[in-house]
Amino acid sequence: MLISTEPIGSIPRPQALLAALTQYRAGHAGADALHEAYDAALKDTIQRFEATGSPVISDGEQRKSSFATYPLEGLGNIADDGLVIPFEDGHSRRLPRLTRGPFRYSTFAVQYLQAALRHAHVPVKQAVISASALSLLYPEQGLDGYSHEQFLQDLVHEVASDIRKCLDIGAWRVQIDFTEGRLAVKLDPTKALLKEFIALNNRVLAEFNSEQRKRIGVHTCPGGDHDSTHSADVDYAELLPDLFQLNAGNFYLQLASEKDPRRILSVIKEAMQPGQRVFVGVIDVNDNAVETPETVRDRVLLAAQYIPLEQLGTTDDCGFSPFEDDTSTGRDIAFAKIRARVLGTQMAAEQLRTQASGEFR
Repeated sequence: MLISTEPIGSIPRPQALLAALTQYRAGHAGADALHEAYDAALKDTIQRFEATGSPVISDGEQRKSSFATYPLEGLGNIADDGLVIPFEDGHSRRLPRLTRGPFRYSTFAVQYLQAALRHAHVPVKQAVISASALSLLYPEQGLDGYSHEQFLQDLVHEVASDIRKCLDIGAWRVQIDFTEGRLAVKLDPTKALLKEFIALNNRVLAEFNSEQRKRIGVHTCPGGDHDSTHSADVDYAELLPDLFQLNAGNFYLQLASEKDPRRILSVIKEAMQPGQRVFVGVIDVNDNAVETPETVRDRVLLAAQYIPLEQLGTTDDCGFSPFEDDTSTGRDIAFAKIRARVLGTQMAAEQLRTQASGEFR
């Protein structure tokens, strides 16, 4: 009886890398020095990730300035005055805005995966940004000579290519980051926007066959940045039934920070479909207190009361520091939390195995 466990992706950057980025952007260091800092951060991240015992790791998104905008770096048709997303602590993030067509990626996630695979000794998953998040780049007033539908066609093509390239070189899974799910309900309580997002992401997933979709997952959370969220005030039950309409094989769901996990697990039980694996969050990434393995064990055992074991997995609620400038969580804390997730999941699996053995005697 094995319960799968996987991370979400990002890990806080080491201080040496942050210092190198500051020096580079101030013109005090060259590209070679920055690349050396990136390489050192990647190697250290993978070594420390593997030392946690995690059976699946990521590259920690050490080279991404943001999990959401990595495909746009260096493009000439992007402005920085797009949609503003406010967080509950008062700070905000601003999305870019497309200024003209066509829409194309400048950077594909496969380059991060290739670098990680050169150093890793265990399977590596790769996170990619969703089509729905990038759809917010298109301005409300439209673009001359570049219709919204043409933009969406190009967007679907680029996002599908991002996923396919990672699958083709051996990603354990490709995880679509859909942190805008609850935000969509906040922006439009009628849920029309959410349904548009689900339909758009399903256009991407339709580019893959059933076997490939078993290796594709979707992550959702209420946002995580500087230990704050943008949509935790939205009832999870408003998102989950629609979320499970996505034609993906795996779902990574924030849960540890929910105030009433039993109620949410009941919603998950009713909404999930056969063949879908649900990785429940057992680590609160916005709380610097490190969970004990026993706490994780108990969270897993609770989830097992609602989700069939063959469909149950564990994860972290969100990535740690998904934006480059977020230093609210230290690397040591992040890896300690991951270790607790691994150990707690193992403890829960052993307890459930023992219980099952007793039942069959």
